[in-house]
Amino acid sequence: MPKDSLSLQLLGEFIGTFILVLLGDGVVAGVSLKKSKAEGSGWIAISLGWGFAVTLGVYASAFLSPAHLNPAVSVGMAMAGQFPWAHVIPYSLAQIAGGFVGGVIVWLHYYPHWKETKDPATTLGIFATGPAIRNYPANFISEVIGTFVLVFGLLTFTRGDFTQGLNPLVVGVLITAIGLSLGGTTGYAINPARDLGPRLAHAVLPIANKGGSDWAYSWVPIVGPLVGGLIGAILFNLIPLT
Repeated sequence: MPKDSLSLQLLGEFIGTFILVLLGDGVVAGVSLKKSKAEGSGWIAISLGWGFAVTLGVYASAFLSPAHLNPAVSVGMAMAGQFPWAHVIPYSLAQIAGGFVGGVIVWLHYYPHWKETKDPATTLGIFATGPAIRNYPANFISEVIGTFVLVFGLLTFTRGDFTQGLNPLVVGVLITAIGLSLGGTTGYAINPARDLGPRLAHAVLPIANKGGSDWAYSWVPIVGPLVGGLIGAILFNLIPLT
């Protein structure tokens, strides 16, 4: 199989998003679940954990794929002319699948702790994002802004060559900055696969004390990031680079 085949690229996106969600949802679980040694560590731990999770997800997948790990990034790169539109849907499906499996492994890893955690909202918040204040227009705008910063930042870092110029450490810093500065409103999904994959896992897994999966809100962390990614790419394209 050629090294640059679509199948290997999709495997890379699956692996990277799996690692991203395993470690990202894992830090939220550690902070949130009852009787975890990390219980109560707070938002700084979560933001740092997600930044590290993205960095390691990129390192784990970059030898196989561009390491987008995010449908909004794939859409943004396509809009910027750096990625084929025909690959956006296959990439997105691989990313969502990786997020789903990552959610399943988080559930398995923390298995005894679900029974100890009585609040269904806390449990759902480990798998999927939710708003601090439920206001759909404001929540949508928050996701748009956060993902705009992500995609515009990635494009400015790489200066037109995502596969060669990506620095995973800098991307991890970017994710951490978004979490610390902009994440308090919605939990900063900024990634449809990071939210939809684990949310699907939450819906199907036999989790103790589980409530609903809040599908009424689920469109926000899907549509908002896609719109934010498009805006980031469009504005980047307006910069005269030559």
